[in-house]
Amino acid sequence: LESAGRLHPVEIEYAPPPAPRATSATGWDAAARALQSATADGVARALERTRGDVLVFLPGVGEIRRTRDELAAMCARQRITVCELYGDLPADAQDAALRRGTGRRVVLATNVAETSVTVEGVTAVVDTGFARTLRFDPSVGLDRLVLGRISRASADQRAGRAGRTEPGICVRLWSELDQRSMSANEEPEIRRVDLAGPVLQLMCFGERDVAQFPWFESPSAAAIESARELLTALGAIDGHSVTALGRAMATIAAHPRVARLLLEGDELDVVHEAALAGALLAERDPFLRAPRGPRSPSARRSDSDLLDRVHALEAFERSGSTRSSVGDLNEGGARYVLRVRDALLRDVERSRTQTRRKSNASVPSTSSTDEAFLRSVFAAYPDRLARRRDNDPRRGVVVGGRGVRLADESAVHDHDLFVCVDIDAGAKSERAEALVRIASAVERVWLPEERLKTEIAVSFDEQRERVVASKRSMFGDLVIDEVQSGQATAEEVERVLVEAASTRLDRALDLAGEDVVAFLGRVGWLRKWMPDLELPEFDEAALRGWLPELCAGARSFEDTRKRPLVEFLRSKLNWQASRALEQEAPERIVVPSGRSIQLQYEPDKAPVLAVRIQEVFGWADSPRLARGRVKVVLHLLAPNQRPQQVTDDLKSFWNTAYREVRKELKVRYPRHAWPEDPWNAQAERRPKRPR
Repeated sequence: LESAGRLHPVEIEYAPPPAPRATSATGWDAAARALQSATADGVARALERTRGDVLVFLPGVGEIRRTRDELAAMCARQRITVCELYGDLPADAQDAALRRGTGRRVVLATNVAETSVTVEGVTAVVDTGFARTLRFDPSVGLDRLVLGRISRASADQRAGRAGRTEPGICVRLWSELDQRSMSANEEPEIRRVDLAGPVLQLMCFGERDVAQFPWFESPSAAAIESARELLTALGAIDGHSVTALGRAMATIAAHPRVARLLLEGDELDVVHEAALAGALLAERDPFLRAPRGPRSPSARRSDSDLLDRVHALEAFERSGSTRSSVGDLNEGGARYVLRVRDALLRDVERSRTQTRRKSNASVPSTSSTDEAFLRSVFAAYPDRLARRRDNDPRRGVVVGGRGVRLADESAVHDHDLFVCVDIDAGAKSERAEALVRIASAVERVWLPEERLKTEIAVSFDEQRERVVASKRSMFGDLVIDEVQSGQATAEEVERVLVEAASTRLDRALDLAGEDVVAFLGRVGWLRKWMPDLELPEFDEAALRGWLPELCAGARSFEDTRKRPLVEFLRSKLNWQASRALEQEAPERIVVPSGRSIQLQYEPDKAPVLAVRIQEVFGWADSPRLARGRVKVVLHLLAPNQRPQQVTDDLKSFWNTAYREVRKELKVRYPRHAWPEDPWNAQAERRPKRPR
């Protein structure tokens, strides 16, 4: 098909905003503030050069409101009307923005004005070049609105809005270089959003392997797999087969989640409430958003934010009141949701006929309407079941392990289990918490037994530094409840303790003990000076390799620290190496006084022997170690245990320096022996009593 439409020439101008220098005082990001100022400048330029209205493309409602404030003074002076145009506006406000006004106008719009509607009277376009598009994130199973650059095709479409009735201009707030780097076309939606609905339809048609279906444009394998996981969780498929429930869901013209909600509600005799909830979830939110800014935590208490909204819409239907405890309603949006509810109810009725189901087949006799509704919501969101954290009632963990935080407007405060109905995945970082705006409580007894499993979990308690075992009830990978248990096997305890010790060697082993430090110092020193012995290297890698032996029979770091580590390490030396260590790098040396004194070893230095001068009288030379390759350095101590002389040439000391040392110390320490002839004097451990 070809359509030869008319388009007047449009002059393109590029006006990129200056690079931001600082964050604005209002708290907006500096780049966004610079773009906002450039938008206002572009509007002023467009108003000067054309005689019609100006259409401004902005990413979202927040940017529209900030730009409106920026333009207010200038437009008031020139008697120019500023209009807003976005999807959440009431219908009458949207119609007013689309119609030509009595005077000039500036229309601030999202990309809703790009293709789907025509704004009359526009002769100039100011394009920021940004839009928010819905994208599916397989890592969290959510669709996410992402701010990004538009494509060149989208930019051309926007510029064309200025040439519908006469020649116009388009001011692009980016550079020509940016223009060349933009993608040629928008990414197809099939590669951006959740595919659970199309996958279910294809499987109902008989496609067993959806990935091999001849798509016009193929989605990613991750998106298909995520859709299959969701359908499995909803009970719509079992392996490659569609269940009876799945076929019933496929007859309802709604997302599989909504279809599951409707069918469960029908079974539990709350189909009207479920249909209204489904319409709320499927369509634009009719509740007006609260103004931006800090909000105090809600004082309300509720079992379900979604049920509160259903009650508010039911009250609106009865009385026409748009005020409610959960927020004011947009009247047009509310009426549209009610019409969608009626359409969904007709779908449920038709589904009963086609699948020969019976309504109210499993209504619990003691179940209240509210409880039945909450159970229906859980049936639609089993993959978003969350358990509240013990240390923070507004935070929890959802199936899959992602952290979640209840928004201030949520009133579901008092339940350990809840489903996340409306959830914003937030930042893409794995550590970021998703924000739950609408939650609904779940009772433990509602969890289907076939989806629960019990396991003995063995883990390491960081505070107690010991291995603990617990009995866990699991819904998927979500821990529902947990109690201490002693049923772990010795092998499992050892495995967990080894894993914990491998990252905390300094806590698991007494590596700082004097005997351990001394032994490792000797081995390391001898490896340096006698490499021919090929002594093992007792480094962290070796210690980690021996952890299974060191942790055998232990349950805690206290147990492993008590292990005789020196004896264990000594056992790793063969007979030759052990003998060489004792002979060539002994722990202690006996000096002439008869006392055994410990040596101090450092890898790249000679060993040190700290000894009092009186204990080595008659010693002719410093000892030699490592088969005579290294002399021991003597720290000759005065009676106050401080080094008076450092030498590895004892003979030279006796013959020269000793005279000066003797003269000085004899005055200070007269009770100690200071013989004139140290060669033939008797070595002594302590000073003898004078006669």
